[in-house]
Amino acid sequence: MEKLINEFSIGLFFWQLVLFVGLVLLLRKFAWKPILEAVEKREEGIQNALDSAENAKKEMENLQADNQRLLNEARAERDEMLKEAREMKNKMIEDAKEEANSAAAKLMEQAQAAIETEKKAAISELKSQVANLSIEIAEKVVREELSNKDKQVKLVESMLGEATLN
Repeated sequence: MEKLINEFSIGLFFWQLVLFVGLVLLLRKFAWKPILEAVEKREEGIQNALDSAENAKKEMENLQADNQRLLNEARAERDEMLKEAREMKNKMIEDAKEEANSAAAKLMEQAQAAIETEKKAAISELKSQVANLSIEIAEKVVREELSNKDKQVKLVESMLGEATLN
């Protein structure tokens, strides 16, 4: 450090100072403004990018909120549709049960009516057969009774005796 102080020259210092000031003025006039403008433009670009990113973030949050709302609405609608489908299924099952019970009752009534009709027809046929058998038996008995002439005369006289004249 002493060497610098001992070898110090005012003339050299003066010229160095003049050159430094000139260089600073030249830099200020020609380089400083463009550098500052470039830095300011870069700063504005960064700020715009940050603002755009913030806006995009807000829009994304809004879209997510809308998506969540739509998803909740879709879930609620799906739940409602499932509830309606279950209700329709239960109603259809109940209707089918009622219809089946009604059809079964109707079939039972028809079967009972058919059984009653068949029963009456069978009774009627049985009566008819019994009557026919009775007639055949009576006919055979009468033939047997009337096969003999003495028996015929005796039968006619007994019937005449029982008959009353008015």
